[in-house]
Amino acid sequence: MGGVLRISRPNARFQQWEALLRNQNKRQRAGEFLVQGVRPISLAVERGWPVRALIYDAERPLSRWAAGMLERAGGERVAMAADLLHQLSGKEQEVPELVAVVELPADDLSRIPVGPSFLGVVFDRPSGPGNIGTMVRSVDAFGGAGLIITGHAADPYDPKAVRASTGSLMAVPVVRVRSHREVLAWAQQWRPAGRPLTVVGADENGTADFAEVDLTGPTLLVIGNETSGLSAGWREDCDTTARIPIGGAASSLNAASAATVALYEATRQRGSRP
Repeated sequence: MGGVLRISRPNARFQQWEALLRNQNKRQRAGEFLVQGVRPISLAVERGWPVRALIYDAERPLSRWAAGMLERAGGERVAMAADLLHQLSGKEQEVPELVAVVELPADDLSRIPVGPSFLGVVFDRPSGPGNIGTMVRSVDAFGGAGLIITGHAADPYDPKAVRASTGSLMAVPVVRVRSHREVLAWAQQWRPAGRPLTVVGADENGTADFAEVDLTGPTLLVIGNETSGLSAGWREDCDTTARIPIGGAASSLNAASAATVALYEATRQRGSRP
């Protein structure tokens, strides 16, 4: 495994990594975030994410999986005291076997592939990182090409988002952009190539139910903020808006739930499993 850094007390390196748990600005400045769990770390390594460091419990024998990750992943190897590693887990649980320090990807829309069967999702101004992670998981489950986050938003690399995605953040491109206009300009570039994207906004006052809207061509679904819904800009510039018929005492669906329903309807219309 080569040289190993050993950390037994909270030094500057530990404090730098601990700050990644709670501070988005520090994640951005450092260009890295923390990942834990068998599936997320395995996917990060399999999909070629740059791993800057793999941190493991200095007091516990390595499992076959952990030893394999340490052999396969790049980056620094760090043996850390169990109590410090527990603090890096970010939640009340047993000490994780591994914590990976992973490089943040570029916020570049070209990371999202567009083809004849394109299906993608925009989440506009999300306020809850857990909702972002859950939405990433649904995009992955239904064969979506990627998730775009627009406007002032929670961080998809917040530990709550990373956990909620259950590893799908490593498999699905997530790109942050400032304005919906950037997304529309990106969508427009595909039209001369014969792949026009239909931009469909989810709105409780939509012009039709999702089941009545043709989602069989290249489609970009837009989900609004959890409280205020679609922004005025998105509402004006979507090609169409669609509603999800609901009953009972609920007045609306959770944003991630709405995305899941819309993604399911798109794959149902396409007549095949993702």
